[in-house]
Amino acid sequence: MDTEFQSLLFGKWELNAIHVEDPGVRRYIQFGDPIVHTGGRHAHQQFSKSNLSIVERFVNKIMRGEDNTGKKIRAYNTLRKSFDIIHKRTGQNPVQLLVEAIENAGPREETVRLKYGGISVPKAVDTASQRRVDLALMYIAQGAQKAAFKSRRPIEDCLASEITSASKNDVRSFSISKKEEKERVAKAAR
Repeated sequence: MDTEFQSLLFGKWELNAIHVEDPGVRRYIQFGDPIVHTGGRHAHQQFSKSNLSIVERFVNKIMRGEDNTGKKIRAYNTLRKSFDIIHKRTGQNPVQLLVEAIENAGPREETVRLKYGGISVPKAVDTASQRRVDLALMYIAQGAQKAAFKSRRPIEDCLASEITSASKNDVRSFSISKKEEKERVAKAAR
């Protein structure tokens, strides 16, 4: 099999040219294999999801929710179509925009509850890098699902809009607003 074909996601998008700017999440964003359906081979160890392709992890996050539960092919096709829409709108590699959206949408700080004698006190803590990536993927997927719910716009268009606006760090994006809300609560709990 041709090695150039293997490095293309969906047969279109180059994965070798993608760069991750944020050094905190660089280790947790992988592009090794353009295969998006590995069949859960990562599930036998606790942190091996970090070795999974970021695109497959995003497809798995899209599957969460009422309508897409367990329908990986539908989630796969949704992401493929939204990548085509992103490329038509921006002319850029949609995988690079997804990476920038993940870097922007991951909260750097959040709160935990500490109990002191029966009183719960919120305490601000730094968010782990792997959790930042997980939360960013979840927020982007939720933002697309909320935008498409009871709307005439298809989920592919909503997902493309969410990825594009999150990559630009636009406050009107659901994922960026959730990130800022979480960081604002953590700042108040310092």
